[in-house]
Amino acid sequence: MRHNERVLRSVPLRTQLLGLQLLIVLTTVVVVGVVAARMQAAQIRESYQQQMIGVAQSVATLPTVVEAFGSDDPSATIQPIAELIREASGVTYVVVTDDRGIRYSHPNPDQLGEMVTTDPTPLESGEMYTGTQTGSLGESWRVKLPIVDEQGEVIGMASVGILESQLRADLLDDLWLLAVFLLGAALLGTLLAALVSRVVWRRIHRVEPEEIAALLETRDAMLHGIGEGIVALDLRGRVALVNDEAQRLLGVDAGVVGSPAAEVLDRTLLQHVESGSTDDGLVLAGERVLLALRRPAVVDGREVGTVVILRDRTELRETLRHLEGVRDQAQALRVQRHEFSNRLHVISGLLELGRTEEAIRFIDRETGSGSARAVELPGVADPEVEALLGRKAQIGAERGIVIEVDPTSTHRFDGTSDVLTVLGNLLDNAMEAVGHDGTVRVLLRTEDDEVRIVVEDDGPGIRADRLDRVFEPGVTTKATGDRPARGIGLALVSRIARRRGGWAAASSPDTGGARFEVRLQAIHEPVVPA
Repeated sequence: MRHNERVLRSVPLRTQLLGLQLLIVLTTVVVVGVVAARMQAAQIRESYQQQMIGVAQSVATLPTVVEAFGSDDPSATIQPIAELIREASGVTYVVVTDDRGIRYSHPNPDQLGEMVTTDPTPLESGEMYTGTQTGSLGESWRVKLPIVDEQGEVIGMASVGILESQLRADLLDDLWLLAVFLLGAALLGTLLAALVSRVVWRRIHRVEPEEIAALLETRDAMLHGIGEGIVALDLRGRVALVNDEAQRLLGVDAGVVGSPAAEVLDRTLLQHVESGSTDDGLVLAGERVLLALRRPAVVDGREVGTVVILRDRTELRETLRHLEGVRDQAQALRVQRHEFSNRLHVISGLLELGRTEEAIRFIDRETGSGSARAVELPGVADPEVEALLGRKAQIGAERGIVIEVDPTSTHRFDGTSDVLTVLGNLLDNAMEAVGHDGTVRVLLRTEDDEVRIVVEDDGPGIRADRLDRVFEPGVTTKATGDRPARGIGLALVSRIARRRGGWAAASSPDTGGARFEVRLQAIHEPVVPA
């Protein structure tokens, strides 16, 4: 068996395809030929049968023949009539006998008056007989019909037949034409088989099955082993391929292959794909921020679809936001360093002038005003949230922004970073909206059934026509400039709220500015970090 497999693999695929198709063509031609020959034979036999029945009926009902049975020499009358009918109809013989089987007519006059070689008794019932029998002339296809008198009694038999050899000769006369057609069909099938083999061979880029298998294994290993998500779409907009990383990032499984892209891809990702842009773009997929790169799939200079490369930028986005905060803090420290140097100069000058009491009062005044301090909220038992509020307050102070946190705010760690993500995005938006010398008010309250987060600012507010769309991906109230990530934060907030069974809303109070409120269902059994 293994030897046969090795031999088969050594034969080129093109030759195997040709051989298989030739086998199919020849088998089809032989089967069609046999069926056609059998149908033709049956048609010839049927045609002769109808002819013989007509001749037998003519002889059996001919009045002259019936009346001749009562004469002294029936053969003298019946033999000439039977031979005339035989020659005119083209049958092999027309034999007339009495009810005992004595011949009154026969192609061979020497057989007249003798007993027929076949049994005449079946005709005593008056029924017609059709079949193949062997008589004095040989094997023949025959029809036997009883001859009855005026009283309805069977007085004889009319037998009309044609030799089986004649039937075979007629069939052979017709088969040569059929053979010509079958041979032509076989030649045409061979040419088409060779053409199909060549086309298939070229379509698979002239590679053998083992090479194709190796290429597929290599492709699968590469596609499913790389760290980037790969999604391939065909020209009809259906998913043709999705690797393991893409399944993880999009939250789908391998069963989406063949589905329309609109049913699989998030709307922002689908818009990026349909835009035709070849630049990187930040998109949302569920609650993940992805960097999507679209490229056309080209084979032999022909575009066959689209390939989308996805990279997870959720963690990177958080890191960049933290980095931006660190940068702001560094800038604030540089400012504070200059201010601190100026204060030291003032103190030094007062001391040199001997004005010690004024120097002390200056020190008390400056240290009493302080700079941004951490926010201390006894009701907030989540150190990450408390640290976030403190850091934002410090950054805001350097920009002239006052962050007022409702002292009644309460929150406990619920095992997720949802509150931290929502609050961080809302604070970033509010601080960007007020710019400088503004106020941002925060309320965070965790109750038995829900978490309530409210962030208000006294910035320019939100236009009425954008209130209903502000949580949609890509929608922003700020100029994007060279920052393609605009319109991501609020969309992420809305999706987290929906996942937690809550909602997110935006409004512009009559007093000015913008107000964002988010409700999340509380998690009653939080996972406490180790």
